Amino acid sequence: MFEAAVQGYLVAVSLILAIGAQNAFVLRQGLRREHVAAVVAVCALSDALLIAAGVAGFGALSGAVPWFGEAMRWLGVAFLLVYGALRFRAAARGGEALRPSQAGSAPLRRVVGTALLLTWANPHVYLDTVVLLGSISAQYAPHQLTFGIAAAFGSLSFFSALGFGARLLAPVFSRASAWVWLEIGVGCTMWAIAAALAFG
Repeated sequence: MFEAAVQGYLVAVSLILAIGAQNAFVLRQGLRREHVAAVVAVCALSDALLIAAGVAGFGALSGAVPWFGEAMRWLGVAFLLVYGALRFRAAARGGEALRPSQAGSAPLRRVVGTALLLTWANPHVYLDTVVLLGSISAQYAPHQLTFGIAAAFGSLSFFSALGFGARLLAPVFSRASAWVWLEIGVGCTMWAIAAALAFG
């Protein structure tokens, strides 16, 4: 159970770490100190719902179709290998410095709407939460629930740290070199998880 919890937390955080529109938006709101709690809540709750769907749905489907779990396991390995390679490619290209715009304050409704759009309209979020986390959770039967709860907590802790700690991180991540090292770290983590899935 402890291993399932640790892996759920680490996998969720590793997946979310990758630079993307959602993270850039959370960071931007954190730097601006604008509706940070609402943005963090939207992103974390959305992830929790998707993770729950992945863990519950994947387990039920694996029970009905015995070969499905193994197929998804290797699909997860392939996805992680490609995902890690993309992170290494981004690092080789020099990373990205995220610089929030200097526009005026936006109303809460617009900010929440943007956060929802960046989360639910992003096809990668379904691969990460429903497919990938769902498939990995099956490897920790009968502790899939523990894995899913830990993954949801990983999402919440990451978005909270990113949103509320953004002002502390701003001087560091305004430099592209910081994002290069972050990309390398994420790439190594993705490949390590792929190896664990393949040979575990």
